[in-house]
Amino acid sequence: MSQASAQHTPMMAQYLKIKREHPDVLLFYRMGDFYELFFDDARRAAALLDITLTQRGQSAGQPIPMAGVPYHSAEGYLARLVAAGESVAICEQIGDPATSKGPVERRVVRIVTPGTLYDEALLDARRDNLLVAVHAAGERIGLAWLELSSGRFSVLEVEGEGEMLAELQRLDPAELLVTESLSLPPALEGRRGLRRQSDWLFDLESATRLLCDQFGVQDLRGFGCAHLEAAITAAGVLVEYARDTQRSRLPHVTAIGVESRDDAVVIDAASRRNLEIDVNLGGSGDNTLASVLDTTATAMGCAAAQALAQPPAARPRTRPVTPVRRDPAAGGGRLRGAA
Repeated sequence: MSQASAQHTPMMAQYLKIKREHPDVLLFYRMGDFYELFFDDARRAAALLDITLTQRGQSAGQPIPMAGVPYHSAEGYLARLVAAGESVAICEQIGDPATSKGPVERRVVRIVTPGTLYDEALLDARRDNLLVAVHAAGERIGLAWLELSSGRFSVLEVEGEGEMLAELQRLDPAELLVTESLSLPPALEGRRGLRRQSDWLFDLESATRLLCDQFGVQDLRGFGCAHLEAAITAAGVLVEYARDTQRSRLPHVTAIGVESRDDAVVIDAASRRNLEIDVNLGGSGDNTLASVLDTTATAMGCAAAQALAQPPAARPRTRPVTPVRRDPAAGGGRLRGAA
């Protein structure tokens, strides 16, 4: 055991090890019927959630700041943290307390981020919750977006910063993934949910391979997006991020749609904002075009009404034309066509 580890109790050493793996998010560490937060996480959560900040003994000779939320009511607290732009790693007990020697084994089973929500309790039923990735390749800028709860996945390529801003204004992402080196206008630099990703992650070959694996196909031609290199790169980063946060292969994400700005009247970001189509100048959805049209009674009906109020960028192709899918039963060499 290292000298640093020897200064902490076994449980706190376990917590610090897991926290080092997730330094940029709040860590909900399961202890009995509570999720506990420690140190800076506890201070931040206490301020955001208006919960009591206490202390739990000492570690390395210093008092340990601590805050906690009940396991059975955690969803409400998660919703408030996500609304504030925070991400939360959920660390559960996976070992058996009866047979464990020392602290019960724990592992992060999911990372809740603003753009990867799917629980009804955490979602606004009347708004899309989109995870968006952007990649610039010369003058072409690729955008990819995913609504994790439904599996709706689309890509689009635009030219120049103005068109990109217009599309981001339309999509209004809950979380936005961009390269560390991408220069963004001030309006985007300070937006909630912006996540800078390492430049090396935005690789076309890796993205193509990942998307083919996700959809179980040999190539992406059947989806009509094989030529959209910037958009494919963004889509690959998006899927990798969603898989990592959900600790899942996203089995319900089975296709990708392609949108085109040529099939609609294009509205720039400033005009769209001033028209108050779905968000008014104060930032809410009251007294907008969408709210006037929306007399629906269900979340699905509301989504349809919102789609009518939104100027569509295109009618996406949501199913491949003639995809060639790998046949696991064929031993690798044979392929089969999908119906």
